[in-house]
Amino acid sequence: MRSISATTARRLAIARQRLAGENGKPNADGILDVARDLGFLQLDPTSVVAPSHQLVVFSRVGPYQPKHLETLLWAERRLFESWAHAASIVVTEHYPIYRWIMHRVATGKGFWHGFTASGERQSQRVLAWMKANDTLRRSMLRQIRERGPLPSRAFEDRSTGAWRSSGWNNGRNVGMMLFYLQMTGQLMVAGRSGGQKLWDLPERCLPPGTPRTRLGESAIVRWAAEISLRALGVATAADIREHFIRWKYVNLPAALGSLEKQGRIVAVGVRDGDHSWPGTWYVHAEDVALLDRIEAGQWIPRTTVLSPFDNLIIDRRRTSRMFGFDYTMEIYVPAAKRLYGYYAMPVLFGDRLVARVDPAFSRDTTRLSIRGISVEPGYDDLQVAQATQGAIAGLATFLGASAIDYDGKLPSRWRRTLSA
Repeated sequence: MRSISATTARRLAIARQRLAGENGKPNADGILDVARDLGFLQLDPTSVVAPSHQLVVFSRVGPYQPKHLETLLWAERRLFESWAHAASIVVTEHYPIYRWIMHRVATGKGFWHGFTASGERQSQRVLAWMKANDTLRRSMLRQIRERGPLPSRAFEDRSTGAWRSSGWNNGRNVGMMLFYLQMTGQLMVAGRSGGQKLWDLPERCLPPGTPRTRLGESAIVRWAAEISLRALGVATAADIREHFIRWKYVNLPAALGSLEKQGRIVAVGVRDGDHSWPGTWYVHAEDVALLDRIEAGQWIPRTTVLSPFDNLIIDRRRTSRMFGFDYTMEIYVPAAKRLYGYYAMPVLFGDRLVARVDPAFSRDTTRLSIRGISVEPGYDDLQVAQATQGAIAGLATFLGASAIDYDGKLPSRWRRTLSA
């Protein structure tokens, strides 16, 4: 078995995440290439800086015009909204994977917790609720069929039994029905108006040329596992299972065994000083040449800030193991108890996560406020400070900020560099 160093493993992961080398092209084709390599762009309503999916693209292509991403979604429809790792923007080329997922959900074989016994129980509960509220379902579908794309507020709540949960979705019958119709493949998000989703029938949303080949379950799982591994660069079976279509890899060990036998993936070991990272790690066969180049010293590092939902760090366990960087979002932590800030964005410097920047962007004043910067031990030198300042300046350009205000707590050694 080939053995690679922990540094090489990190660099391969970063390179496959499109965070090393030259920036991608800041146009529609460049953004599509990023989405294709990553597999998904997670959606999140928090927008203290910018929507997370826009930030993930920014970290890979630099300042760009969000209209290019909107074109891919709503005009060309080479991307669409679905459920991958979480609520996400995904690639239309991968549609057979999502149709398989939606079919399993619609037949009661899995939901939130994937295709497990717990997921099946959830799925069956959802289907029972939908059946009990079939009048609401049919009414909504009829209105959409007759009137075209509609927001949730266009529908009257005709439910006969309220959706019950311990969370904020309790009693939100129309919203939950729309969501479940999406999850079972009966509706898609056709656009957005004023931040509101517009719902329509899949046959009116998917573009001509959308792949509709029906693949068997084992073929789907192998395909999804390859997408996950290529996005991760180097990964264990557990990493693959947690990424892309998280928890939905039916019989993943058999899929990985088949891919290895076919020569599609290669097992490696990862050494870190005088010990090795536990488990068997895999590299995709198509990335072995990239691995060779990295080991030969062909590595062009970059510095950028990352969304808290960035694909590189979304698996916190993997992030801790690979980078020695423990990251927790503090949105729900009381302000007085926050260590790093409301929306602390990690700073990637080469192959290390070296700091956290807590920014906020005011759309009224167009000013970017840096409410604090925290530096990891051993990385407070001025080279890191200058690179971080450049990354923040790039973020400001992307946001259209007229000024950057360093008005929070800053590393003392960095003050002069940041104010320059």
